Amino acid sequence: GDGRGTRALLSLGRPPGRARGGGGGGVYLMVCTARDRVGARYKVQENIERFFTRFVEEGKATVRLREPAVDVCLSKANASNLKNFLSAVRLAHQGTDTGALPLSALVPAKTSEVEKPKTKMIITSRRDYPLTKNFPYSLEHLQASYCKLARIDTRVLCLKKLRKLDLSHNHIKQLPATIGDLMCLQELNLHDNHLESFSGALCNSTLQKSLQFLDLSQNKIKALPIQFCQLRELVNLKLDDNELIRLPFKIGQLDHLRFLSAARNKLPFLPSDFRKLCLENLDLFGNPFEQPNPLVPNIQLKIPLTLLECAARATVNYRIPYGCHLLPSHLCEDLEVAKTCQCRSACLSSFIQITVTMNLHHVAHTVVLVDNMGGTEAPIICYFCSLDCYSQFLDRYLQSNG
Repeated sequence: GDGRGTRALLSLGRPPGRARGGGGGGVYLMVCTARDRVGARYKVQENIERFFTRFVEEGKATVRLREPAVDVCLSKANASNLKNFLSAVRLAHQGTDTGALPLSALVPAKTSEVEKPKTKMIITSRRDYPLTKNFPYSLEHLQASYCKLARIDTRVLCLKKLRKLDLSHNHIKQLPATIGDLMCLQELNLHDNHLESFSGALCNSTLQKSLQFLDLSQNKIKALPIQFCQLRELVNLKLDDNELIRLPFKIGQLDHLRFLSAARNKLPFLPSDFRKLCLENLDLFGNPFEQPNPLVPNIQLKIPLTLLECAARATVNYRIPYGCHLLPSHLCEDLEVAKTCQCRSACLSSFIQITVTMNLHHVAHTVVLVDNMGGTEAPIICYFCSLDCYSQFLDRYLQSNG
């Protein structure tokens, strides 16, 4: 040939109907390709000039034949399978009893055995959705839109090479926890479904390390779980047209997030952690943001502080290690959502809360207007750990607005 590599199926065996002998004389090496599925056959016994196996651990080897003078170059093979195959070829070359050899039937290859594995499949109607046969296991990109799916097909959850999954425009109400087993998944599009929640278990799955794009827009989600911010690799998050009454408390932990849209939800204000974001594009249009009033605080202070509050504050402030092996799980969960005062001290359930105005350009380069009046400001929560901290803030606020 022209020396260019091609996907091939290699077999070691006898031609159909050939009588079995004691030695390896009737054993052939057959190479089938997409252009030649019948295959080219090469006699093996005493016909191997040399084996080149220096890179066998990388799945590469070459078998040099004497007659005809051909090099069979192998690459991208499973190293273990390649070693076993070469060992069998070597034994056949030496004339070993064929009963000891793992011989195959030398028949033309199936199309699926020699064609390049399918990596992309796009389905845009119920009629085209496969009901009886499996999806190719080699798929990296699957789109199944407008198929009226009420749940995610278990066959999809077996596609371990999947990088991009688009199930937009369906009727999916719930996500199975096993979607978190798709270790390579980088993009998940669930736009225009019937989702009412997003499981915390998914946020603690392998998606933590792989998921970069998540589209949950046009669903019926009211809130996202506390664990949502474990999806630390997220770059693009779409939450538009849901029923969200709040954004994740620790949203500032999403330090790779660059594109966030949560337009047309029911957000009255933004979480305190929102100011930690560093975005390229932000869209919060059409939310019923309340008018901030720092002079009307929500006072949850308990004086004197309870022992639990004191211990919790000290644990966070001094970064004392904790975990479920040391503390009850509900206390660990409370510590995970400890609030941060303007003085950077922690507070748990004893605090003063207000909302203040924040210009969204402080966290995003490009800001879609939040209303039809041309505004780019939104209310954000502030916490204070004591009356003293709130008083200092109030003095500064009154002076600047005096």
